[in-house]
Amino acid sequence: MRALQLPKLYPLTDGAHELMHAEQVARLCAGGATLIQLRAKHASPREFYAAAEAALRVARAHGARLIINDRADIALALRADGVHLGQDDLAPTAARRLLGPDAIIGYSTHNLEQARAAAHLPINYIAIGPVFATKTKANPDPFVGLTGVTRVRAALPPTLPLVAIGGITKENARAVLRAGADSVAVVSALLDEPELIAARTAEFWQSLEHERL
Repeated sequence: MRALQLPKLYPLTDGAHELMHAEQVARLCAGGATLIQLRAKHASPREFYAAAEAALRVARAHGARLIINDRADIALALRADGVHLGQDDLAPTAARRLLGPDAIIGYSTHNLEQARAAAHLPINYIAIGPVFATKTKANPDPFVGLTGVTRVRAALPPTLPLVAIGGITKENARAVLRAGADSVAVVSALLDEPELIAARTAEFWQSLEHERL
C-alpha cells in the first residue's frame, strides 16, 4: 500500500447540484483541483455508474484523480483512483482486497474513538467530521470543532493523512489545517454558485498556499 500525500484542498461533487457531476469536475479542475471525490448519495446504481464514468473521463483529461464515494464496486468497474468509505459501507479490509494495493482508500470517522479504531486499517487517509455545522447532510453527526481535529491528529500515526470535512470555508480552512488536518474537504463553499466554481477553487487554493503541508 503506497503512502499518500494529499493536496490541501479536496473538493467533493454534489449529487443535488444543478450541474452534472462531470461538469462539476471540469470546473473544479479548471480552478486547480487535483483530487476530487464524486458523491452521489441518492443516485441509483445505474445513474451513479453513468455519472462516475463521465466524471472520470473529465478528470483523466485534466490529469486529476477521482475518488468514488461509498461504491467500491463502481470504483473497481471503472478503474477509478480509489474509493471513500463511510462507517456503514464495505469494510476497508474488503475494499483493499477488491481494489488492490495501489487504490486510494479513504475512511470517514466522526469522533476520536472511531479514528483510533481506523488507524490500523489498510487505508490511505482518515477523514474526520463534521468539523463545523454543515448543510450537505440531512442528519449530520455532532461537529467536532478544531479541538476535535487536533485530538484526532495526535492519536494517529504521523504518516497517516487526516482530511477534515464539514462546514469548511475559505475563511476557516487555514485554522483547520493549523489544528492538524493535512487536507480540507469542501463542497458548498466551492459549488454554491455554478458560474464561480473555477474562480472559487482557485481562490481557495491561493488562500491555502502558505499553510502547512
